[in-house]
Amino acid sequence: MNKKVVIIGAGPAGMAAAGRLQDLGIDVVLIEKQDKLGGHLNKYYKVFPDFTDASEIINNLQVNLGKTRILTQTTVTKIKGSAPHFTVITSTGEQIEASAILVATGFKHFDASLKEEYGYGIYDNCINAIELDAMLKAGKVTTRTGKSPKKVGIIHCVGSRDEKVNNNYCSRVCCTNAVKIGIEIKEQNPDCDIYCLYMDIRVFGRGYEELYRTSQEDFGVQFIRGRLSEAAEKNDGSLLLRLEDTLTAKPMRLTVDLLVLMVGMEGNSELADVAGLTIGCDRFYATFHPQYANNHSTQTGIFLAGTATGPKAIMESITDGRSAAAEIASFFTKIASKSSINGKYVIPITVSVN
Repeated sequence: MNKKVVIIGAGPAGMAAAGRLQDLGIDVVLIEKQDKLGGHLNKYYKVFPDFTDASEIINNLQVNLGKTRILTQTTVTKIKGSAPHFTVITSTGEQIEASAILVATGFKHFDASLKEEYGYGIYDNCINAIELDAMLKAGKVTTRTGKSPKKVGIIHCVGSRDEKVNNNYCSRVCCTNAVKIGIEIKEQNPDCDIYCLYMDIRVFGRGYEELYRTSQEDFGVQFIRGRLSEAAEKNDGSLLLRLEDTLTAKPMRLTVDLLVLMVGMEGNSELADVAGLTIGCDRFYATFHPQYANNHSTQTGIFLAGTATGPKAIMESITDGRSAAAEIASFFTKIASKSSINGKYVIPITVSVN
């Protein structure tokens, strides 16, 4: 059997998986629809909790790709066959034979214009977190007219935990990212007041709670447990926020020069029909089993990694990509030792019960 894996998506999970498979002596073809590797990391400035530069992560993962064949500006249009004899057909017309496939197509950001009450796409000084990262990366956070903001409002859970847009899940990373960017704004503009408007603070990872405390104690970031009902633009371009302070159950008004929306993650299901993948209730790809087969899809020989299966932090995506690589290596060992049943390879997933 020719051990070759096609990885679709070259974000942190796909790159991490490719590097690990390369270490294991397995041939890899890495397919990316954009013109460069890294996925969403290319849009980010630094990542939490340690403020590692996003470009450093891309470079570190890319160094490990070795002899991996990389196809950029390429998509997968069709997958034929079954494990371990897949044929992957690309947008360039190339046909690639593969024994296994890893789908690491990541996520897409929530479209903040769907929350009209916040004014995204309407008011000049209402931006999303990705646009703010671009400013941080450039070293200058400004309003649309080029002025340094004196007050910045950061709205949590935009497009997450929201029945109105059918996203009932938590995107997991938004709270900690809001804490991080609050610190970064203060570092670049110490005189700026930062207000985080949240429903609940969910900082779940190692070092995240400490980062949350640091943002308040060392940088003076202010957290208001409030639900924003409306943002309105004033004559000077600043934004008047009308909200309810849910701790005191009182209405509140707050004027800010810049409003940042922490947009959540949404499933990127563009390969569902092509690969025969199942979509979960949250519109991310469903795994074979959430406990003991979380990198397996419902299709034998097709694996999943990273935010293709749900919101994750960067470090989790990298770990998940390497976990998927280990599962693929194990899959190859099994198909080398198992005989086919009715012409098809059946790879049972066993569970030990103590």
